[in-house]
Amino acid sequence: MSIKTNYTVTGMTCGHCEASVKEEVSEVPGVTAVEVDRANNAMTVVSDESIDQAKVIDAVEEAGYEARPAGA
Repeated sequence: MSIKTNYTVTGMTCGHCEASVKEEVSEVPGVTAVEVDRANNAMTVVSDESIDQAKVIDAVEEAGYEARPAGA
């Protein structure tokens, strides 16, 4: 069963920004897919098991952007 977790990501302005975020978050252990939508400042992370949200947020910050769980 896949788990989808939504995040708000700020600071992305172009396709390269989306690609950077996707690349970094894809490296988080347990992540199976990442969808990034800069127009809506949104990111969906898909995993087979529960993953540490702090690791996902750290990966986004490593790419140079800010993230938080959606709705937070």
